Amino acid sequence: MNSEANHGKSRQPDDLVFVVQKHQASHLHYDFRLELDGVLKSWAVPKGPSLNPNDKRLAIMVEDHPFEYRTFEGVIAEGGYGAGEVIVWDQGTYSPLAGQTRDAMQEQLRKQFEQGALHFLLYGEKLRGEFTLIRSKRIGEQSWLLIKKRDQYASQTDILQQDRSVITGKRLGEIT
Repeated sequence: MNSEANHGKSRQPDDLVFVVQKHQASHLHYDFRLELDGVLKSWAVPKGPSLNPNDKRLAIMVEDHPFEYRTFEGVIAEGGYGAGEVIVWDQGTYSPLAGQTRDAMQEQLRKQFEQGALHFLLYGEKLRGEFTLIRSKRIGEQSWLLIKKRDQYASQTDILQQDRSVITGKRLGEIT
């Protein structure tokens, strides 16, 4: 990751990682993943993330993924769970709005997760600034809403038009 993508902040050992994988499975969606307690907490976002604070994007919580999965790009074979192509659409680090040390940040995130309202800053190559994930049980037990907060990075621009992998520069359909 370059320092500009991380708001001029070089990656530190205590930084928590996020990744967004664009996934052409039975339906195209984006897998939004946040590192917490050594795993990637994961949500499937059917319409993909948005930089527009007016957009409330459905995010269905799915099972945790191994931390090592954060850099996976390739094809999941037919018959396998999530069969189809995957690219790393965005990646970077993130932090809650409070907490300085890794332990303090994770404790804050655990509490927010249990309360059903995660508030965090993303330092990615495409996604930057403040976001919120809010649990919405009225929609469904595993349903959350991913919302961009109003800040200097909010935009009406359709960020999904930037459709290349931040690792390889490839698009879905170009993965072998």
